[in-house]
Amino acid sequence: MTTFPVRMARWSAGHPWRAIAGWFLFVALCLGTGISVGGNAATSEDFRVGEAGRAEAMAAGGGLQQRPVERVLISAKPGTDTLDRAAADTAARDVTARMRKLPEVGAVAAPVRSADGRAVRVDVTMKGPELDGKKHVDPLRAQTAAVQAAHPGLRVEETGSPSISKGVEKLRGDDLSRTELIALPVTLITLLFVFRSVAMATVPLLLALSSIAAAIGLSMLASHAFPDAGVGTNVILLIGLAVGVDYTLFYLKREREERARAGGRLSSQAVVELAAATSGRAVVLSGLAVAVSSATLYLVDDVIFSSIATGAIVVTLVAVVSSLTVLPALLATFGERAERRALRKAARAAGHGTAQPAHPQQPKAARAGRITGAVLRATSRRPAATLTVAVLATLALAAPLLDLKLTDMGRETHSRSIPAMQTYDRLNHAFPELKSMHQVVVRAEPALAGEVTGALRTLARRAEADPALAGTAELRTSPDRRVSLLELPVPHHVSSDAAQTSLERLRQRYVPATIGQVTGARTAVTGDVARYADYPEHQRQKLPIVIGSLLLVTFAMTVWAFRSVVLGPVGVALNLLSAAASLGLLVLVFQGEWAESLLDFTSTGSVGSRVPLFLFVILFGLSMDYQVFVISRIREGVLRGVPTRQAVLDGIGGSASVVTSAAFVMVTVFASFVPLHIMEMKQIGFSLAVAVLIDAFVIRIVILPALMLLLGDRCWWPSRNGRGAHHVVPAGRPLENVG
Repeated sequence: MTTFPVRMARWSAGHPWRAIAGWFLFVALCLGTGISVGGNAATSEDFRVGEAGRAEAMAAGGGLQQRPVERVLISAKPGTDTLDRAAADTAARDVTARMRKLPEVGAVAAPVRSADGRAVRVDVTMKGPELDGKKHVDPLRAQTAAVQAAHPGLRVEETGSPSISKGVEKLRGDDLSRTELIALPVTLITLLFVFRSVAMATVPLLLALSSIAAAIGLSMLASHAFPDAGVGTNVILLIGLAVGVDYTLFYLKREREERARAGGRLSSQAVVELAAATSGRAVVLSGLAVAVSSATLYLVDDVIFSSIATGAIVVTLVAVVSSLTVLPALLATFGERAERRALRKAARAAGHGTAQPAHPQQPKAARAGRITGAVLRATSRRPAATLTVAVLATLALAAPLLDLKLTDMGRETHSRSIPAMQTYDRLNHAFPELKSMHQVVVRAEPALAGEVTGALRTLARRAEADPALAGTAELRTSPDRRVSLLELPVPHHVSSDAAQTSLERLRQRYVPATIGQVTGARTAVTGDVARYADYPEHQRQKLPIVIGSLLLVTFAMTVWAFRSVVLGPVGVALNLLSAAASLGLLVLVFQGEWAESLLDFTSTGSVGSRVPLFLFVILFGLSMDYQVFVISRIREGVLRGVPTRQAVLDGIGGSASVVTSAAFVMVTVFASFVPLHIMEMKQIGFSLAVAVLIDAFVIRIVILPALMLLLGDRCWWPSRNGRGAHHVVPAGRPLENVG
């Protein structure tokens, strides 16, 4: 009873109002400091990976980096077959004049007419870095709207990366707001069902939300070390609500069990300390597991995964702190109020001459529910057969993983509910050469500029004969003549086979045969197609490193937590099994078309390249929640002298209700992301929801007990019956000497 969680709980329960005030002051300071300092958004340089990233760095060194471009499309009104050319030319001149007056605009190109004569476009290049375009695009869109109002007989609309990014950002914000409207009420209803008390049900939700607020503030500070790629807040909301509620739920349920077992013979503070000695330690271990697992994402060397790691680590650790500090204070306060109500009730009963028992009647101890009990009875009778069937079934769910196809979710996968995406489709139809592009970047000494230019022009002539390339090539050279850039239009979307084939030919055939012959010239290819191809390849290269680190972390955390070398590989194997099964279901659902109408998406025939890494890392961390909680309960029984076989059945049966409740909360939170319009967020929500279901109801209730029953006392090797592990005070021991 001298561990850190117990000492924290003892102080918090002894000074409840200080602890409560201190917590909310901490939240206010974190959020206030974060807002006052501000976040540090990732720049274009932070997103560079692979050969495409090297080419972009070379181009930026010569001042030829990609600039934000908006395109104004002028076409006939819907229902009109022909475009009034004179009116379109007048509107194009109006657009050009208005755009040139804006301080946000760097250049306006001459109007370009489509091949069929049905559309005219005006390209507007904005000032500043590519990623900053969405911050300054509103004035441009306002001028486009003004031109539309001045020319009602035409359709004048605007699209481009800045407009699309801004539209995606707004859609994501609207989606997350709807997600909160779904997740919060369902979570509250679940907690009301678990606790049958409004006050007790509100506590987990309140602490989770306050932890999220504090984490958002701290993540703003952390972004100055790890730039935020724009996904940090999403991750904090996704992970924060799940772990925040779960950690509080574990603690609350254990406090209720200890209070019931004490039967009024222990004070509220003593009961809270008992809960801290068991579930408090489990929460700390679980939080550390999530944090350490999330930290492996830094190994990817990618700003998006660094943002995800930072958000997950910060919100998890803040949730752990809330469980160790303010939660014991709230429990002690509620417990004391309950004791006073019981005393008043006893006094009133005594006044009326009604006999009261010396101690309140003890509620029933936590036991397995009907379904869990039936599963455990079947498992205890035939553990080998149960284990074989469950593992084979899980492997069957994982089988589609063999057909996994990873791609970067390109611009064309965005929802068409975004107006800029509707314009984007019409623009690509009228000007197919704008669908994507290649950029060949060359860096060489100024003395070689003439030779470099000649080689690039030769490359452009060869590319003109390639059916996968179309349009007019554009050659630019930096003022110091050290960097040259050749831009080749590609009339295919980046995800198409034709676009990918053209990139392969460009890198392997055209470049080596032309500019590759210039001695002393460094060459790299970037552009829309190269970015799309290189990013998933970067993830594939990093995936083995991250998974290997995860396996090592899981093994080390399990061995450290339970001092058992046997449970280490068990934890690794079970986590791999649940992750593989959930990924298999993800492939089955999203790479096919059969679930499109059910889940409201259009299949790309692939999975987002970021999803498997995110799933593996977060799931490995979250799985430790259940693993630590369940095995801790089993070990408590062993420490009291209960045979391992019975301890397994009692521990899993006794923890089944809280694991089920926690899993239901997590599934609700994750599943609320499935209706989102952003494809990767939809896939992440689905895969995590499925993973938690498999982990909680198959892995922890079927496979884990079957495996531990077969291993018996060998589970605790090299310790003897778990006694070499960190000592946890058995739940019944504090009552042995109580009169």
